[in-house]
Order: sequence, then C-alpha cells, then structure tokens
Amino acid sequence: MPSYLSPGVYVEEVPSGSRPIEGVGTSVAAFVGLAEKGPFHTPTLVTTWSQYVQVFGDVVEGAYLGRAVYGYFANGGGICYVVRVGEQSPGNGQGRDRGDGAGKDAPRALPAGEPVALGTFKVAALPASGGNITVEVTDADTDGAGEDRFRLLVHQNGTVVETYDVSSKKNTKAYVVTQVKERSRLITVEEAAPANALARPAKQTVTLATPPAPAEVVPAALSTEEYVGDPDARTGFGGLEAIDEITMVAVPDLMSGYQQGLITAEDVKAVQLGVISHCEQMGDRMALLDPLPDMTARQVLTWRQEEAGYDSKYAALYYPWIKVFDPATGQNRFMPPSGHVAGLWSRTDTERGVHKAPANEVVRGAIELQNNVTKGEQDLLNPAGVNCLRAFPGRGIRVWGARTLSSDPAWRYVNVRRLFNYLEESILLGTQWVVFEPNDERLWGTIRRNISAFLLEEWRRGALFGSSPAEAFYVKCDRETNPPEVIDRGQVVCEIGICPVKPAEFVIFRLAQFSDSTSLVSE
Repeated sequence: MPSYLSPGVYVEEVPSGSRPIEGVGTSVAAFVGLAEKGPFHTPTLVTTWSQYVQVFGDVVEGAYLGRAVYGYFANGGGICYVVRVGEQSPGNGQGRDRGDGAGKDAPRALPAGEPVALGTFKVAALPASGGNITVEVTDADTDGAGEDRFRLLVHQNGTVVETYDVSSKKNTKAYVVTQVKERSRLITVEEAAPANALARPAKQTVTLATPPAPAEVVPAALSTEEYVGDPDARTGFGGLEAIDEITMVAVPDLMSGYQQGLITAEDVKAVQLGVISHCEQMGDRMALLDPLPDMTARQVLTWRQEEAGYDSKYAALYYPWIKVFDPATGQNRFMPPSGHVAGLWSRTDTERGVHKAPANEVVRGAIELQNNVTKGEQDLLNPAGVNCLRAFPGRGIRVWGARTLSSDPAWRYVNVRRLFNYLEESILLGTQWVVFEPNDERLWGTIRRNISAFLLEEWRRGALFGSSPAEAFYVKCDRETNPPEVIDRGQVVCEIGICPVKPAEFVIFRLAQFSDSTSLVSE
C-alpha cells in the first residue's frame, strides 16, 4: 500500500482484474530432412520459400525436403522450422559439409552449361537437360512478320523437342528471354547486350555444352537415430522440443532414404514411431505421416493395420503420393504428400479456423495422384484412419479424409485433436500470471471469468458445439475443486469442459416418394 504523508490529491493505477487470454498460433510446421546446404540438426526458422533457398539451397535431386517446403508455402503455409539431417559424406563418399557453407566438397546447386553467343543473346543448357542439345535460329513461320521476329528450334539427340516463335524486342509478349524462361525445360536465354542494342540473331545453329548433373544430397548412410535425435544435444526431433509454437511435424525425406536403400521399412516404422512419440510427449503438435512409395490401396491398408499398427491421436496418415512439377529436373515426379497437406492445414486454419476439419480442400500444385482411390477402396481405408487424396472431375485433387490414427472415437478427427491443442496451449500461456497469487476466492473468480470469456469467443466463432454458451462449455473453479488440502499443497484446480464441433463426415439425405392426391369416395 502507498504511504500518504502530506495533504494533497493522489492518482493511482489499479489493475482491472481482467486478463484476457489470447489464442496461440496453430500454423507452424517443422520439417526434418535432407538439404543441399545449411546448418545440421539446428531448427532454423524459415518464413518464405526464398529464405529457404538462401539458407538450405534450392530443390535438388535425391531429396524431398525442398519440394515439401515449397508445397507447404504454395498451399498457404505461414512459417516453419527446418532441421537438416544426413551429416555424412555425400553420395560419392567424399567430402563433408560443415553446415556453415565452408565445406569445399559440399554439394551445391550446379549452374547451367557454358553459355554460347547467339547474336545479342546468350543461350545455355539447363542442368537437368541431359545434354546433346543444339539450338537453331530460322525465319518466323508467319507472313509479314517483323524484323524482330524469328523461330527458335531446340534439338536434342537430333530431334526437335521445343519450338518457339519469339521476338528480340524486350517489351513484347513474345520476347525470347521471357518465353524460354517460362516454357523451356532444356535451355535458358539471357541478354548479352543493352536493351536498345538487342536484335534478331542471324540464321545459325549452335551446339550447347553439356551441363553437369544436378547435385546429390543423399548421404552414403542414414540412421534412424539421426532422425530421432537427442533432446540434450538438441538434434533431430529432440531439437524441436525447445520450440513451443510448432503444431505439426513432417519427415518427407524418410521416403527418399527408403528409396535409396539407406533405410529399411522397419527403419521407416521406427522413425515414424519416433515422431509420433515426440508429438505425444509434447502434447501440442501432430505428426503428418507418409506411406511407403508405390503402394496400392490394399497394400497401404495391410501396412497400416498389420505392419505399422500405429494407434495415436497425435498422428494422421495421408495416401497416396502426389505428382508435382520438379524444378530440379524440369519434369513432373511423385513425392510424399505431407508437406502439401501441412500447408493445407495452415490454410484452413487461416481461412476458417482450427476447428474446421482440413478436408474437402484442393491440394495446390498436385498434378496427378500415384493411385486413383475409388470409393470402394476408401470404404476400407477411411475406417482404418487412412486419409485419402482423391481426384474429382471438375473439382481438382482434394483431401478427402480428416481422421487421426487413434482407435478412441473421442479423438477420431484431426480437427478435434488440434482444437484441444489450441485451447490447452492458449489457456496455459494466458494464465501464467496466476502463479504465486493469493489462493482465494478472488483468484478463483478471476480465473473463471478470464477462461469463460475466452471460450465464449471461441463458441461465437463456431469452434464449440451448442446453441448457447452453457451447452458449449463450463468452467468450475471454486471451493469444491479447491478444498483445504489442495490449497495446502499450493495448488489451484480449475475444471474445464468443452463440447467440440465434429465434421459432417457422412451427409445423408433421406428421400421418400409421396403423393398429395386425395382419394375420392363415391356414393
């Protein structure tokens, strides 16, 4: 209490007693995998794709991490943490990247082949082109074409594989540099003169130097221990324990290691059990699991029920793999879906809220599915907790499932588990001020008011089920939950009950035929 020693007017600031609880973030992913460069084992914050490229390098052959992170941002992901593993020698068994960019033998993204002059332009072969490329300049195949127009023919192994009708004028739609950059998978064209000096190249044929092969980042060996890591050393999954804001974890390169023969199916199971255990211990995040590649619906069902046998409310499995455009090779290729699905989770959280099931949403960037799941196949997979990705005519490729891998019906749905994670973490962080406060009815009342106000707002947003707040939740913190023996132990016990909304997974319309005609009774 302040002391008043002389007459006068005094102004005091007093707390209002209201301490609002703010909702925590729900859209922070963590990715563990193989990268071209960057620090090993240290969780690194990445907020954009360009930042990932700057720290960990571009998409490279032999690894899925870069493609998964790209798919995460493309599908609406916000921020993520990346953990690089594979701290062994590269695929040729030589050299080692220290993680600071100073390793002389570290794998790096290789540039295009040596450029060749083409008039006022330069042309070169892309790293993924495969070599044996010639470029021919001919007249434009259009009557009355201007002096700036010409045709560019790209030959590979003696066959014309790309044709471009282009212009040497920079501010036109057919500008050669822009057209080749947007469409070609084999060559790149750059300016070799100022814009006012650019001109159509003469008719000629040039041979391009064969570029080096794309960089390989798959190590010579990879162990399950490196993925699981050590919490004390802050490596692998253990390094993610110190980051509270993470809400989802994906390990896409687990499958690249399996495809390269570095780990077995048993190792895949061990690592996935490790990430599930990590999420269960933390209690505030979920694992997004990928199936083994090239699995049929029957195989993934057998693997799910008999071989893997996971049972956890902190994990979800998505099937099948998706085909995406691969910048490293210039071709389309299949990859695990976990990175793209993590971005879809984030997008759903932003647009609708964490209470909305992340399903019936388009997977951006997915061109094709490795297996087209039929309704009959999903009738078997869905009850087993396998969330299917399906292609619908006119509606694109969509996530068509929202189940966890839990056998407990109370935790059947992904959004229910994630909603509880969100509410628990928000209340935990929003009530830190309670510690060491006088444990009396005044404190209990304040706790009730603050938590009730927070849950009331969540009910208004549609996260809780019920036509009134009383049906949606209750908060009990009084003498009944805090008897003298509890107070003597220095504890405050608050009981909270909520009724979460669950997805309309099965929509049933019952149709019946009826007639409104009346029977006429004859006399």
